[in-house]
Amino acid sequence: MNNSLKQILEYNQSFVEQRKYEPYITSKFPDKKFVILSCMDTRLLELLPASMNIKNGDVKIIKAAGGIVTSPFGGIMRSIIVAIYELGAEEVFVIGHYDCGMSNVNPEKIKQKFLNHGIKEETIQTIEYSGMNLERWLRGFDDVRESVRSSVKMIRNHPLVPDIPIHGLVIDPTTGKLDVIEEG
Repeated sequence: MNNSLKQILEYNQSFVEQRKYEPYITSKFPDKKFVILSCMDTRLLELLPASMNIKNGDVKIIKAAGGIVTSPFGGIMRSIIVAIYELGAEEVFVIGHYDCGMSNVNPEKIKQKFLNHGIKEETIQTIEYSGMNLERWLRGFDDVRESVRSSVKMIRNHPLVPDIPIHGLVIDPTTGKLDVIEEG
């Protein structure tokens, strides 16, 4: 068994046996009735909720590279729509962050890393010939504010999203300071 997995399972067994989960018991419905889309950056794991005064059970949080909505019918939009219609979210917060790794993503370098990790050139070509534009799919953004505006616009204009507030913010990943980019 993988050492990381083994350590996690050993800790988890103790966690459950000692009932350390009890402080986290809540319902699946967000108490504060909103959903957050944010980046998967490690610096935001605890900082983002702390900077917004949210705790377990308050909100739904969706994490993705860059906190970007790339497709109106992809998994991110599906999660937002489910949060609204099935889980009672009444507002959406798109929260990007300064110093985001997605602002430095170079699709050509990632393709080279695919090859370095054993993905065959033929596999990449097959994906691209099938109509997938890997360069566009892998590309990040130049300006986090514009990226947040773009995601907010895609959510607001989605035909299945009701007329609810969609906010856009950018967080400082060191201090937690939030800058409003779009007010819903």
